[in-house]
Amino acid sequence: MPKVFIKTYGCQMNERDSEQVARMFTEGGYTVTGDESDADAILVNTCSVRDQAEQKAIGKMTHMARHRARKPHVVYGFMGCMAQSRGAELFQNVPHLDVVVGTQKYHKVFEYVDGILSKRLERRMDELELSMTGESVCDIEEEEGSQNTIRDHVTENINPSSFVSIMQGCNMKCSYCIVPDTRGKERGRPISDIVEEVKKLRDRGVVEVTLLGQIVNLYGRTEFDKIDGKSPFVQLLEQVSDVDGIERIRFTSPHPIGYRDDLVAAFTYLPKLCSHIHFPMQSGSDTILRAMRRPYKNEKFVEICEKMKAARPDMAITTDIIVGFPGETEQDFQDTVDTVKRLQFDNAFVFRYSPRRNTPAAEMENQLPESVKEERNQALLSVVNEIAIRKNDALVGTEQEILCTGASKNNKETLSGRTSQNKIVIFNGDHDRMTGKIFPVKVEESTGFTLYGTPVIH
Repeated sequence: MPKVFIKTYGCQMNERDSEQVARMFTEGGYTVTGDESDADAILVNTCSVRDQAEQKAIGKMTHMARHRARKPHVVYGFMGCMAQSRGAELFQNVPHLDVVVGTQKYHKVFEYVDGILSKRLERRMDELELSMTGESVCDIEEEEGSQNTIRDHVTENINPSSFVSIMQGCNMKCSYCIVPDTRGKERGRPISDIVEEVKKLRDRGVVEVTLLGQIVNLYGRTEFDKIDGKSPFVQLLEQVSDVDGIERIRFTSPHPIGYRDDLVAAFTYLPKLCSHIHFPMQSGSDTILRAMRRPYKNEKFVEICEKMKAARPDMAITTDIIVGFPGETEQDFQDTVDTVKRLQFDNAFVFRYSPRRNTPAAEMENQLPESVKEERNQALLSVVNEIAIRKNDALVGTEQEILCTGASKNNKETLSGRTSQNKIVIFNGDHDRMTGKIFPVKVEESTGFTLYGTPVIH
């Protein structure tokens, strides 16, 4: 039985796409292995949001070339955003590469890889090196309906919390972002198909789903109608909430441009919606927001956050922020710091601006030196961390409802769970009995970013 190794870089959407690919390989008779040296096919799912992610993917693929010395038949492939943006040039950068598959062709990966591998395994080994010539595949073409192909999940080791892809692509034109070029235009799946996928997950023990989209709250806006003033996304939330057995619903990531009152109101009558949103701000300066082509002002972002906290008093808000964008002045940066202090985010991912080729921001004047970016990055992180640590410390002594997701990442002898506010809690308990269950935990300690506690038995 052949084996496939899949390495994923980037966001939750990439993780979900990799899971779909893994499912196709298992259905095709392969075993998914965590040991690259044991694999007959090695795939890397790539991200293009930052240059560092691309360099990691190329470095990893280059390093894994050594396995061909022992197993000449091994098939190597790139998938995802970097594959989409760079295409055939990757064959020049990585000579041992066999397959390059873009973001709308994940459902073709098995066909391409298995076709090459089968031919190689059928040949005599002394003919193999010569016969590899001309076997490479590059498919980065658009394909109508590709958003509907990310629908299957691995059949083993199902997690009580699962990702569900509801759409692909993005119609926004943020000046720093390459995603519209790599993921294509917005394309939503039918609500009925998504609900059916959620029901199948429920039947396999899933109790929490996270709905995924590049701009998730703009789901269906170009394809489906509003009903009773409710956007297609809110209609979807209502129908997923109606699925018996699903206890928690999350979504990521929304955009301020589509965050309307109907979505805010949903948090007042859909109790299954978790009290957490990850809501990218990017900058607290109106000047920089305009340069980023983010079509809202800082005060509008603040207003939405305040409405969410009014709808759910226990709401936790996390965010993404870019520092060192071209032309960012000290005052622009201070505006961002002031907004972080005003909104008191539970946490934030702070990124130094990284130029991406073929984006308008990469050609802008007044590119900032790396030293300034790093200084601002560290200064903002200090503010973010102080707030996050203080908020977590305040939870010590309280009881928090958590969903136990199984063994903790760093210590398999302990269990891990998340609160509705998406805060990690570590505790001791029976793995088989507690995994997939929601119950209270008494928080006894905080290390700043992780909580520790004891399950409460009433």
